[in-house]
Amino acid sequence: MILPDKIRFAVITLSDRASRGEYEDLSGPAITAMIREFFAEKSINAEIENVIIPDDPKRLSGLLLNYRAKGTEVVFTTGGTGLGPRDFTPDVVKPLLDKEIPGVMEMIRVKYGMIKPVALVSRSIAGVSGKTLVYCLPGSLKAVGEYCHEILPTIMHSIKMVLGIDDHNC
Repeated sequence: MILPDKIRFAVITLSDRASRGEYEDLSGPAITAMIREFFAEKSINAEIENVIIPDDPKRLSGLLLNYRAKGTEVVFTTGGTGLGPRDFTPDVVKPLLDKEIPGVMEMIRVKYGMIKPVALVSRSIAGVSGKTLVYCLPGSLKAVGEYCHEILPTIMHSIKMVLGIDDHNC
């Protein structure tokens, strides 16, 4: 199996206010900009679709299943990973995963939690659904930067592994 000529990403922002236009989504565009910059430096074509939805578990589940069916390589969500009454993202995503990837989120929580202890209460998760990598990030702009800084360097290796490409030199 060979690597696709473009890597397809979806960035899903979960926010009642942003979906109604009451609040500007900053986290989704920040993820998109970091993906573009990271992959441009590697001369890899990154195709990115951005979606803003309200805090709606059924819509999130439907989108994730759709991206999985379309063969989207990577999905990022932003928002809904905390402890609030409308924070459900990990609860929706977890049953859709075939494999969890706990290490990256554990490391991020510990690394940034040592600086700011509230980072330790994030319920962010990562995993594989079919052949789609899924990363659930907090909605905070600062947290998005921290998470992407740690996750993006692992993406190509993870995609290759999911696709069954034996390349342990990446």
